[in-house]
Amino acid sequence: MKKVGITYHPKSQAALGVAEEVRQRLAGRVPELWVASAWDDGAREQHVEGTELIICCGGDGTVLRAARAVIPHPVVLLGINLGRIGFLTEVTAPQFFERADEIVDGGGRIEQRTMIETETIRAGEEMSEHFHALNDVVVGRAAIGRTVQFAVRTDHTTIGSYRADGVIAATATGSTAYSLSVGGPIMHPESREIIVTPVAPHLAPANSIVLPEGARVEIEIAARQQAILSVDGQPDMDLAGGDIVRVQTSEHTARFLRLGSPGDFYVRVGRRLNWLSE
Repeated sequence: MKKVGITYHPKSQAALGVAEEVRQRLAGRVPELWVASAWDDGAREQHVEGTELIICCGGDGTVLRAARAVIPHPVVLLGINLGRIGFLTEVTAPQFFERADEIVDGGGRIEQRTMIETETIRAGEEMSEHFHALNDVVVGRAAIGRTVQFAVRTDHTTIGSYRADGVIAATATGSTAYSLSVGGPIMHPESREIIVTPVAPHLAPANSIVLPEGARVEIEIAARQQAILSVDGQPDMDLAGGDIVRVQTSEHTARFLRLGSPGDFYVRVGRRLNWLSE
């Protein structure tokens, strides 16, 4: 590899320390190295072009930020787990240093993860800003203790009308995130379906619907209601009655470097959910 980036969670001294160790280990092996906080959008934009691999030191949130930040560049991501969950990260710090030479020599396999794109329609007009998510798009209540009335459509057909805390549209990657916590199914990470799950619907079961690749989901907020849009858990956008949030498969994908077999996903999930012993 000729150009590698290293990002880290800026509020974690452990992540900063590991990032510096990674830089020292790869210095001399990789012609061009750069290091930046996962929250420093400017630094990433400055360096990302031509980068072949970004090593993310932190937790799943650090990886999520990197996946969105590299669009539209075909950069491969490798997560070093320093967080609590680690569904998206691949190795611990000791495992990385043990296999560092193999990694920069092009070892491992590339796993492609579907992303989703969202736009908002207000008063019949598409708003200019589009967002991309690796995990999920959530349309939720704007205030604690107040539910919101939603209509959910796909292919011009209403599939649900809920008074609920929110509605989640998740990727297969996001099936092990918020969607899982409210009873959604676990999907293989390279699946391309979209999962739609209501959050705490009033007087209705919280069943998920799995929609095929290519489906377009529209979530409409009822008149005189207020809601918020959250993309991968990042800063919210205020929504009002009549707004429509449209979600569909993105043309972009997230690329992950995997050092283990495809079956390692099931082992990782089983251990995180206490189905398997460590």
